[in-house]
Amino acid sequence: MSELPLRAQLAAALGKGAASLSRATGRGDGSVIGGRIALKVEPNLLAELARGRRIALVSATNGKTTTTRLIASALREIGEIATNEHGANMPTGHITALANHPKARIGVLETDEKYLPQVLRETNAVVVVLMNLSRDQMDRASEINLLAKKWRDALANSQAHVVANADDPLVAWAGLGAPHATWVAAGQRWKEDSWCCPECGGHLKREPDPHWECPECGLRRPHTTWSVNTAADTVTDPQGVEHKLQLRLPGDANRSNAAIALATAAAYGIRPEQALPRIRQIESVAGRYTSIVTRGVEVRLLLAKNPAGWLESFAVLDPPRVPVILSVNAQVPDGRDTSWLWDVDYTVLRGRRVFVMGERRTDLALRLETDEVAFEVADSVEQVLTRLKAEQPDITKVDVIANYTAFQQIRTAYGRVQ
Repeated sequence: MSELPLRAQLAAALGKGAASLSRATGRGDGSVIGGRIALKVEPNLLAELARGRRIALVSATNGKTTTTRLIASALREIGEIATNEHGANMPTGHITALANHPKARIGVLETDEKYLPQVLRETNAVVVVLMNLSRDQMDRASEINLLAKKWRDALANSQAHVVANADDPLVAWAGLGAPHATWVAAGQRWKEDSWCCPECGGHLKREPDPHWECPECGLRRPHTTWSVNTAADTVTDPQGVEHKLQLRLPGDANRSNAAIALATAAAYGIRPEQALPRIRQIESVAGRYTSIVTRGVEVRLLLAKNPAGWLESFAVLDPPRVPVILSVNAQVPDGRDTSWLWDVDYTVLRGRRVFVMGERRTDLALRLETDEVAFEVADSVEQVLTRLKAEQPDITKVDVIANYTAFQQIRTAYGRVQ
């Protein structure tokens, strides 16, 4: 901190004070308010705090919080890491993360998709991690093709090393703008936003999977040096060595996140056999995948903010005998527009006991009715448990899928589980 100019030191100190006050008064973890106060004093603070550090930026529509955590854990093999582990992924949160770890020479920053070009420019990041792009917060987010174009332009003007998912055409097209790249065959379950070529608009040929190419302009999937085999639970490195993942985090999406994390760690000189023991220790990220035991029932929390996220959540649900609670809000952090519900295929829930709750449960109920999924309406998780215990005293497990603010409300109700 002493290496910073005096004005930047003052800004950082005031930001840390504001963050501490926020935590002490129970208003939040302070990541955002601390950064806002600091920026008022020194608008160039992010660049000042980033100077001299080897920073990685992690961006995607889905999975960036988890992947940031995996990368940060792997890189702790070589020392202290500055990271925004609470998910405050805009410049205010980045400032707080870097200011809280003034001696850390490496930073791993989850970065909102829209802010990536700005943060890349201000931090002069050495690594940029790109995983996926799909529709999200449709009332206020940019079209994803426009986001990909902004990413591509920003990377073309940077010397950052890109670690990117070659299986997502939008991500690959953006990453191809960078002078240096490592390509990972990380998979892409949700393909509904990437049937058209981001270069010329032509219809992409997507067979055999995972190959893709554009017959019109020749854009095609880059050659990969890392790959994940979700069925075998392995990642293959550039030397052809297979590494067993054995994660505590569930699902194919997290195997893909781990492959990206291992490729990123390798860019910092960390071998998979060094990184994997640290990655394997993680079983929950900011409440995601956490299980709460209440009234003798294990309640597992899954976060799903958009169609691609819901598809991944459905893939890790327990067997059909386990009831599922779906909760949807439409507050500002979620996006006010719930029309995206119609892009989700809910037929996979047929035959399962389903409860709907949240501020926009009526929207969700109509969508389920259209897909001929039987459901029951509830006001809270506790109300659902009361009903289930009365009818099935031996019930032991319930899954919950919720979008962002609904998820946070449930976490708060159970003491902000980690």
